[in-house]
Amino acid sequence: MTSPPERGALLKDERQRRILDELTASGRVVATELQTLLDVSPHTIRRDLDELAEAGRLVRVHGGALARSSTAITYEGRQAQGADAKRAVARAAATMLVPGQVVIVDGGSTALALVDAIPPDHTGTFVTHSPPVAAALARLPGAEVVVIGGRLEPRAMVAVGAQTVAAYRQITADVCFLGVWSIHAEHGISQQYPDEADVRRTLLERANLVVGLAHRDKLGTVAPFVVGPADSLTHLATERDAPEPLVAPFRELGVRVLP
Repeated sequence: MTSPPERGALLKDERQRRILDELTASGRVVATELQTLLDVSPHTIRRDLDELAEAGRLVRVHGGALARSSTAITYEGRQAQGADAKRAVARAAATMLVPGQVVIVDGGSTALALVDAIPPDHTGTFVTHSPPVAAALARLPGAEVVVIGGRLEPRAMVAVGAQTVAAYRQITADVCFLGVWSIHAEHGISQQYPDEADVRRTLLERANLVVGLAHRDKLGTVAPFVVGPADSLTHLATERDAPEPLVAPFRELGVRVLP
């Protein structure tokens, strides 16, 4: 026998859209709060969250769910995502540069945008394990570029592995610009690929200042492999108009948000 519809119940598609909207706004949802918001039973909320998790739209955790990063899986796909947002992040991050610094630049499309934002007369030493970033830095007349080797990870176009990690452990930089796949105030910085996560864990330790590069779609999201706690960053570069509910938790941790 079919159960009668719940009082005030929305259609499933509308309910699930509301759940995803809540995730986008705050980075997490709590099942009991959704039950009240949508006026449905605990069973209905659990079923909706499970279905959305199976579809890859969110990450199920005890008592609710977290937002899953919408970052494209392939390097080419990430190059095509959010160009304007990446330029805004890059401009904010570039304000941390001072002539003569030793600077680590991680890989990724936002890191490439950062290189484009560096003034052409800037001088300093740049260290990177990303061949595309190294090639872009080489166009700056005043830049000395140190390239870290290792096994190439084609999905990210960066060197990874024990050789890469060992080389970074011999470097102490003034600033590290860290690429971010996902960042959540409670669940930390996380990454899609395990070998890249290993390198980024090392980068967190190799500079006095660590600036995370993350446009709004990465804020409040999680990925499979943990890099470190969110407050291992000293600064977080994002867009000026990133929603305050997504930015505020990082400020509360003591991370300075740029701009």
